[in-house]
Amino acid sequence: MTKDANYWLTTVNQPEIPVLQLPAKTDTVVIGAGFSGLSAALTLAKAGASTTVLEAETVGWGASSRNGGMVLTGLKLGPEILIKKFGRDRARQLFKFSLDSIETVEKIVADELIDCSFKRTGHLEVAWKPSHFEGYSRAAEMMSSEFGHSVKVIPRSEQHNEIGSDLYFGGMADELSAGINPAQFVMGLARSASKAGATIHERTRVIDVQRHAGGFAVKTNRGTIHAENIFVGTSGYSGRAIPHIQKRIIPIGSYVIATEPLSGDIARQVSPRNRMIFDSKHFLYYFRLTPDNRLLFGGRAAFMPENENSTHDSAQILRNGMLLVFPQLKNVPVEYAWGGTLDFALDSMPHAGSMNGIHHAVGYAGHGVAFATHFGTVVAQQMLGLQVENPFAGLPFRGIPFYNGTPWFLPFAGLYYKILDNIS
Repeated sequence: MTKDANYWLTTVNQPEIPVLQLPAKTDTVVIGAGFSGLSAALTLAKAGASTTVLEAETVGWGASSRNGGMVLTGLKLGPEILIKKFGRDRARQLFKFSLDSIETVEKIVADELIDCSFKRTGHLEVAWKPSHFEGYSRAAEMMSSEFGHSVKVIPRSEQHNEIGSDLYFGGMADELSAGINPAQFVMGLARSASKAGATIHERTRVIDVQRHAGGFAVKTNRGTIHAENIFVGTSGYSGRAIPHIQKRIIPIGSYVIATEPLSGDIARQVSPRNRMIFDSKHFLYYFRLTPDNRLLFGGRAAFMPENENSTHDSAQILRNGMLLVFPQLKNVPVEYAWGGTLDFALDSMPHAGSMNGIHHAVGYAGHGVAFATHFGTVVAQQMLGLQVENPFAGLPFRGIPFYNGTPWFLPFAGLYYKILDNIS
């Protein structure tokens, strides 16, 4: 029987966060105890800044524990589009930032001794249509010539070395990407941030933020705290308290199922190289083996943010998708199903910097494990006055017309992308 529960959370013990009175003042308030907020808090606290993390639910409650655990190179936009939009020099910087992001995750895991199954097994993008595969050679050549980054194009005749499916039309493999247990990683970040001196306050929802001389008054359901600086890392769960962020972020539902553990033979057949795998559709599937050999299979089964009904309905949609890709799993039970909310900006790019005096890092578009961790670190270093490279600083971060935080347009967007997948 399928449980409406997040598999990753069954692999961790929630850290014991003591219930403390909110301080009257702090150097920095960090809003959100996910990858972004906790990596920022860790950096700030290690530098000696008094740091107070406010989390509306519990540590890692949002996207940081609900994702596929894929630590990926690149961005949502491909190399050709990046160069066309931003020019060669900046496109190269943006792509390098994605590689640096993985190194930051790897370094934090090593330095903080976080047991989270981090491993660079690489990723594989598989072509949904022959026309998609035709673009891989051009993309690989461009990544090599423009970004100095090597990927391997895999023809359909050789794809069984990478994936136990006949559905696709070849693929493109990148050896630098990694897999991770995201729940173990975010809980490890929380422990390390606390050990460094940051205080984490769960069940503390920010209601309003007002600027005043010398800083900000941050009103919560547990009282008001005054801070010199604010860092926002709420991504798809951004709320009305920071309206200039909420109005620039589109929350999109992503749903995941996980099977019972597969036998070693079946697991090796499904994913011979244990890659992080996703396909080339707009309404994409993404899948991987977990450390205990479950197949984790996710996708945009529904565009709207998760709720009980959408998670239940999406579980069946994803099971059908899983069997389309891997018919050999028809007798394998699905044990877990859950949903989460991704954050997209209008341009499908991450954004990190400062607006209205408030620092932020949001808009990861499905690349949040690496980007969120690195951005939290980088923006925190900037807040400390350090000179660090952030090629995303200054990118236009546009609001969305006729949008007040409720994504009324998502059903239409979902239909549009389904049509594109059928005709592209």
